Amino acid sequence: MQTVAAVTMVRDDAFFLAAWLRHYGGQFGRENCYVINHGRGAQVAELAQGCNVIGIPGDAHKNFDIKRWGLLNNLVGGLRKYYRHVIVGDVDELVVVDPQTGMDLAGFMADQPEGRILTPLGLEVIHRIDIEPEPVGETILGPRRHVRPAPHYSKPCVVSAPVKLSRGGHFAQFGKLFSPDALYLMHLKYCDFDNYVAAMDRRNSVTAEVGAAVKETAIGRHWFASERGEDRAVFEAFADLELIEGFDLRSLRRKMQRTFKPRGETGYYQFDRPDYTTQYVLPDRFNGLI
Repeated sequence: MQTVAAVTMVRDDAFFLAAWLRHYGGQFGRENCYVINHGRGAQVAELAQGCNVIGIPGDAHKNFDIKRWGLLNNLVGGLRKYYRHVIVGDVDELVVVDPQTGMDLAGFMADQPEGRILTPLGLEVIHRIDIEPEPVGETILGPRRHVRPAPHYSKPCVVSAPVKLSRGGHFAQFGKLFSPDALYLMHLKYCDFDNYVAAMDRRNSVTAEVGAAVKETAIGRHWFASERGEDRAVFEAFADLELIEGFDLRSLRRKMQRTFKPRGETGYYQFDRPDYTTQYVLPDRFNGLI
């Protein structure tokens, strides 16, 4: 049985898809990467050559996220019959292993037992536009060194057991929390100001095409122009986050474990997801990792 498959769904996000392909294609081989091409975009198909590209219609729909995660859950369930582990998530989310372990992601996953769902600690890579003038390119970490804790992105995204994930992939119907100290999920939405503006413009155009209000849809609020805010102000505010010395995040994982509990009567499980107002500088060992 193959060790790991990586799965995402994408529409037009060439910048993030290129990073996703470099990371997972480099770790596991493109033959083990599954890209759902929402709208059958030619650019996505070209970038993802060598991967398993699944083209689907791109019609706008107010329940887009429900449909998307229904498809992803079923695809992950099927792939689990052929792979020991399946990593699933948005195209701007990358699972990484701390290089301090001496292992890359492929080596780390080869050592992981089946029968678990792994929940990496979520970190948002932020572009400090006041002190990071370098553009990102083939490398994101290096030009970008700052991260903020993002519990909303501590997702049960490494699937090694039969499971159903919630819309957005934030919760799993799995009653035990496994969050290895070395495992992180890097959320890249805010990793580069120029690419953020371009991505938000694309997403706002999708919701405009849907033609429904925020409360009438199952689409994230951030996809709506009315919820967007002023782009430069969003990035300037990163400078106000308290800078914590060092890079010891074990207390964040302990809080996840302490607060882990059923999510009402839904069958899903959750932990507290506070809004942290802190940031960290990634150690040099992370440079070039993605």
